[in-house]
Amino acid sequence: MINYILNLLTLATIYSIAAASLNVLVGYAGIFSIAHAIFFGLGAYAGAQFALLIVPDVLLASLIGAVVSGALSLLLALPALRVRGEYFVAAGLGLQMVGITIFSEAHSLTGGHGGLVGIPPATLFGFDVSSPGAFLAVCLVALLLSLAVIQVLMRSSFGRALMSIRDNESAAESFGKNVPLLKTLAMVVGCAIVGVAGTLFAFNLAFINVESFTLEQSILMLAMVVIGGVGTLSGPLIGAVFLLILPAILTFIPFIPPTEIGTVQQFIYGSLMAVLMIFKPSGIAGKTGGK
Repeated sequence: MINYILNLLTLATIYSIAAASLNVLVGYAGIFSIAHAIFFGLGAYAGAQFALLIVPDVLLASLIGAVVSGALSLLLALPALRVRGEYFVAAGLGLQMVGITIFSEAHSLTGGHGGLVGIPPATLFGFDVSSPGAFLAVCLVALLLSLAVIQVLMRSSFGRALMSIRDNESAAESFGKNVPLLKTLAMVVGCAIVGVAGTLFAFNLAFINVESFTLEQSILMLAMVVIGGVGTLSGPLIGAVFLLILPAILTFIPFIPPTEIGTVQQFIYGSLMAVLMIFKPSGIAGKTGGK
């Protein structure tokens, strides 16, 4: 039971990092991305391959995952960043579909639908940190560092410029802001951070396949941000914990059949989203009046 709780907390911490990284795009830059799971997957596959082929050091593997996700975000996202609004959503959907196809077919790198198995236990500076408690501590440190980086960036001139783009892109451009460059940098930062989350996810499960990086996962991350509070530091954490802890709670309610847990879960998610959009559109941690 203790290991189950620790594993649940570890997953909540990992998804908190992923949601916080998506909040850089959605909440601060106004980039409505529905393909974030692809960059989560890039970090997971890159970190897992590093662990399998070189050394299972979680710090080095996380750095590799961050670099790969951040660098490939340039190649994959630059065309999409040339459009706005619903066109960007459509471009993101296309990016998600292309990414899933690549994950499924690049057998030598991803293992295809069979995935990568036998990811070695995580180490840190030569010490084994694969036990549930130790790995949770590693993930918590990664979360705190990610939040610190995001907070520093968003309080800087870079962050203020991003928020001006979010509020009114045309006005920001008229005041001399280099909108394409700022959006690109925001994409790199957000994708690099989610690459770290992906690497931790791979170490935690010791197995990854394409099913973990589908459109549903991208929507789940987006829901974490929206429910928790767009453009806030704590909102994505609240959303991630709520959306991951809720299914576990539902399993302990005796009058809900196990086969209906998914249905009840989706009903609660949808109802909460509708209520929030009506009464508190800025999310649980957001200001009452919005941004």
